[in-house]
Amino acid sequence: MKFQGLRWWVILLIAIATIINYIDRQALSVLWPDIVEDLFPDESALERKQIYANISVVFVFAYAFGQAIFGKIFDWVGTRVGFVLSIGVWSLATIAHAFAQGVMSLSIFRAILGVAEAGNWPGAAKSNAEWFPTKERALAQGIFNSGAAIGGIIAIPLIAYLTVYFSWQMVFVVVGSLGFIWLLPWLILVKAPPGSHPWITEEEKQYILTGQKVTTDDAAQDTAEQDEYCPDLRELLSRKESWGVIIASAAIDPIWWLFVFWIPIYLNEVYAMDVQAIGIYGWVPYVGAMFGAWFGGILAQNRLKAGWDTDKTRKLTITLGCLIMLPALLAMANPGEPEIAVLIMAVILFGFQTAIGNVQTLPSDLLGKKAVGTLAGFAGMAAKLGAVGLTSLVPILTADGNYTSAFVIGASLAITAAAAVWLLIPKITPLSKVK
Repeated sequence: MKFQGLRWWVILLIAIATIINYIDRQALSVLWPDIVEDLFPDESALERKQIYANISVVFVFAYAFGQAIFGKIFDWVGTRVGFVLSIGVWSLATIAHAFAQGVMSLSIFRAILGVAEAGNWPGAAKSNAEWFPTKERALAQGIFNSGAAIGGIIAIPLIAYLTVYFSWQMVFVVVGSLGFIWLLPWLILVKAPPGSHPWITEEEKQYILTGQKVTTDDAAQDTAEQDEYCPDLRELLSRKESWGVIIASAAIDPIWWLFVFWIPIYLNEVYAMDVQAIGIYGWVPYVGAMFGAWFGGILAQNRLKAGWDTDKTRKLTITLGCLIMLPALLAMANPGEPEIAVLIMAVILFGFQTAIGNVQTLPSDLLGKKAVGTLAGFAGMAAKLGAVGLTSLVPILTADGNYTSAFVIGASLAITAAAAVWLLIPKITPLSKVK
């Protein structure tokens, strides 16, 4: 049995895993107005926001270290087993939220969820490097990243709808069960890498491997893999290009998390929306994110097919995404009506997703396959530590209910991300060992 376009089925499955990932992580923020009434009835509004921020910081810290941990795990055990470990554990952790009794138990369950959910990103980067030729990687990354946006679109109204029929505890059980359903097609379809998969057509295998500058002759392939630049950790972290990826990730990612964590809280605080009203408005920004993920991938693929090199293509797309975010973030200082606010957020997340897919392909543009997961993991860890910093500041910056300072910081981070790519990665091209 042979599958036509097997690589697209693989990335589709990973995109679906990402949708589930975002449904599971968004459950807490959407359900928070109900959770606080049950678990924290005596705290003030500011104390409740601080509790939420602290729990979110625990999640992001765990997520940050999970990126590095799972980057190595995926390099050790491969993408098939790596995804089973990641999604299996995070699904159990989501269900465990139903048994939370307070700050400590919520923090523990969020920490486990964060470590496990982090595996989705280095796993996706490694799968992208394995299953796609260089010219298709930005599009594949865009499809995968659109899963995060679609997850955001689906999660908020879905969870709000479920609260009509279920308690917040049962909602966690329902959404946590989705990951176990996903494991079945993953284990059936992803049997091996493309070079040895029994269901891949010879034409597709040749297309993938030659597009990665690897020959299909076994001896020649071994030589080609030996020629790939796969530095050890010390050498990896001594290269300024690695730090370009790490700093760009650390700067741009907090912008995403600012909205992932705070959209429901912002709508509740600034516009006095309850869970059902948040379900009506809160999904709109993620529509912009979905289109941005597709746009960034298609733009990069179009430019590469037009003859642009990887360096020019990646830098154009990353810079364009950052320039789209910049004025929109500043406009959030005084957005006016809630309809306008969520539309401006959609523009911001469109720009973010235009850029981030190309930022996330940088490890596979620079390094050999055996080192991609490691750099992607460290970049992801730095990104989440950056998100920790901004998330920790939000309750302080917004103590009076004004979010302007948070959005201004977001605008400065967009500039920093573009600058890191331009200044620290002079040429986006496969690196070679320093002689």
